[in-house]
Amino acid sequence: MNRIFPFLISLVVLLSSCSNKFGKIMKSKDYEYKYKMAEQYYANKSYGYAQQLFEDIFPYVKGSTRYEDMYYKFAYSYYYQKDYLNAENLFKTFVENFPTSTRSEECDYMRAFCYFKQSPKVELDQTNTNKTMQLMQAFINTHPNSPRVKEANDLIDKCREKLELKEYKGAELYFNLGYFKAAAIAFGNVSDNFPDSKKADEYKMLVIKAYFKYAEMSYEEKQKERFEKVISECNDFSERFADSKYMAEVSKYKTQTNNILKNLKNEQAKKADER
Repeated sequence: MNRIFPFLISLVVLLSSCSNKFGKIMKSKDYEYKYKMAEQYYANKSYGYAQQLFEDIFPYVKGSTRYEDMYYKFAYSYYYQKDYLNAENLFKTFVENFPTSTRSEECDYMRAFCYFKQSPKVELDQTNTNKTMQLMQAFINTHPNSPRVKEANDLIDKCREKLELKEYKGAELYFNLGYFKAAAIAFGNVSDNFPDSKKADEYKMLVIKAYFKYAEMSYEEKQKERFEKVISECNDFSERFADSKYMAEVSKYKTQTNNILKNLKNEQAKKADER
């Protein structure tokens, strides 16, 4: 405690000194001096101070040879402070204002990357994830020879995996709550929406499992139709995923379902004879 207290005092004094120095810079009417200090703050990674100075002297450098470089650093000053919303807008505006710049391609990519940085946890709304995919694909189309194309494709894949996981979790929740028909449809949507997924066969197997549960819990007069749906899904699985590791499990569902359908048929015939 005795060591920490003097350190905190020194830190407060230092911060106060920096704040007073910056305040004097901001009040200065020497815009060349402000420009040099903005560059110095930026180089020292004091992006908040640099950002304020850049913004203050923009009207005096607009149209000059310094304007493009300053605008570029201004956008990054937001990015480095993790203000991705404003950074995205500034990178976008940079491309619009300086379309022939050697940095235009980089800023076009960074705009899309800012959306990626705003992509939330799987459970939340994925608007920014979808926007990332759209802008990354637009970047690839616009700059097909860019060295950033591979990274852009990798980020699109990551976004797609996140969207896939979100859909899967939604389907899983339906299943765990006992809403088996809704779960079957949802698992089917995941399988259809992500046909190239490594888990496409697993999703299809879960469709079968959910439809089987749904048929099991149905009223007797509905069971035949619903168990026949299970057989249809099993046949579709066999055609699409003949080499799947889930093939044995699907075969068990099919055999079990066929036996149930036979029993249902026999019971119906017995009831008919009794009449």
